[in-house]
Amino acid sequence: MLLQVTNVGKSYSGWNIIRGIDFALEEGGRALLLGPSGSGKSTLLNIICGLQSPDTGEVEVDGVPIGSANRAVNGDAVRKTNFGIIFQTLRLVSALSIRANLELAQRLQTGSVDKSVVEDALSRLGIAHRANARPFELSQGEAQRAAIARALVVKPRLLIADEPTSALDHSNTENVAGMLEEVADSMGAALLVATHDDRLRQRFARTMQLRDGELLPC
Repeated sequence: MLLQVTNVGKSYSGWNIIRGIDFALEEGGRALLLGPSGSGKSTLLNIICGLQSPDTGEVEVDGVPIGSANRAVNGDAVRKTNFGIIFQTLRLVSALSIRANLELAQRLQTGSVDKSVVEDALSRLGIAHRANARPFELSQGEAQRAAIARALVVKPRLLIADEPTSALDHSNTENVAGMLEEVADSMGAALLVATHDDRLRQRFARTMQLRDGELLPC
């Protein structure tokens, strides 16, 4: 199993953000994590990515725990070699061109830059003509494509997207959702999307409902 989440919980100041979270995702699988704002989606993704530690439970990649009370393995190393992450706030570096943003992400995660992979990602997402632009010069749709392209340059086994359509109209929502599916398929990567956008439900055979910090049966 590529990803296994077991009894994961997290609280702040006595308030349970998430609790008792259990699910698994196989190599090349797809899942939608659906829930309203404040339901704990981003916290759960941060724990899966090794950016936060759970208070209870653990996350395993290929059977190796990356997030647990004991932090058995450096989550940073596992994240760099397995995950491509599209953050809700995109986190593009405003002082750099889009091409430079992709090169920076690749260098930080792999230790080197493969320009052919960067150019392929720009072309695949249809933003090669905007490669020299900076993030603030892009439309919302273009910026979202740039964030997806940045996640691709590390050739991830698992593509994780946090609210990828939150600021987009219906047309751009369909475009971005289609792109995520297409690039995951083309790379053989698993896809995990967290969103409050019910429009995406129809695109996923598997939907997990998160409400008040708990996964509900769908």
